[in-house]
Amino acid sequence: MTPTPDPPSAVGAFSPTLPHFVGVLGGGRMGAGIAHAFLLAGCEVLVVERDLDAAAAARGRVESAVAKSVALGLAASVESHTARLEVSTDYSHFAPCELVVEAVPEIWDLKVASLKRVEAHLADRAVLASNSSSLSMTGLAAELGRPQNFIGLHFFNPVPASTLIEVVIAQQTVPELGDAARGWVAALGKTAVVVKDAPGFASSRLGVAIALEAMRMVEEGVASAEDIDNAMVLGYKHPTGPLRTTDIVGLDVRLGIAEYLAETLGDRFAPPQILRDKVARGELGRKSGQGFFHWA
Repeated sequence: MTPTPDPPSAVGAFSPTLPHFVGVLGGGRMGAGIAHAFLLAGCEVLVVERDLDAAAAARGRVESAVAKSVALGLAASVESHTARLEVSTDYSHFAPCELVVEAVPEIWDLKVASLKRVEAHLADRAVLASNSSSLSMTGLAAELGRPQNFIGLHFFNPVPASTLIEVVIAQQTVPELGDAARGWVAALGKTAVVVKDAPGFASSRLGVAIALEAMRMVEEGVASAEDIDNAMVLGYKHPTGPLRTTDIVGLDVRLGIAEYLAETLGDRFAPPQILRDKVARGELGRKSGQGFFHWA
């Protein structure tokens, strides 16, 4: 009888000390924010984008974020940080990275293809992480060659202002990697919330539930978007109301998460028609200038 093989173990030790060379796949608002966080912590950072135009835009976002930190007295100079930034379209540049964080849109097939492509260039000891806000880390890990070296690192938008990172443990993630991730989060000056893999994790599941109910209240004419948000800010001490937060996150992003949660957790997460209609009209929130609020 053929013996049952032992489950794969992680190659190399995982240290809670922040990796020296960190990669970020995707240089949009979230990816640029993630790159900025690691730059301010002293890391060498590589951002890879799909083409030269996207790469140039990504560099601009990161440099702008660093400049704001300098203006606030949180960084010495723009040059001292951007000197450690590389932006590329070549995935092979990920080869020396000890940690790569994927930050592409919340589309399952795109996530899988992107993670596989990055993993093909990484050393066996490297860690691959996803910034997904809702998709199954266990399912994504199952698509990889080294699932034990995979973890969720869910940063929050806007990354420079947020002090939270959700560490999501897939079924395949070795315990040592979860411990190391807590150390990385602390080194970034943020606080880790550790959750096991489940649809929407903790933050997205709760945040979307509140936001969807707020949308239904607007739809039913219970109160205006401004008054609903003020009720949560003034009455429950939320820093930002659920509808303004939706505008910041992006209505299209919230719709995608809600559809996924409705599929996996039931109709209580079914997106209200007002959300579908706004997305169809291109009212995506702050990034389009109009959502539940008008953004100058």
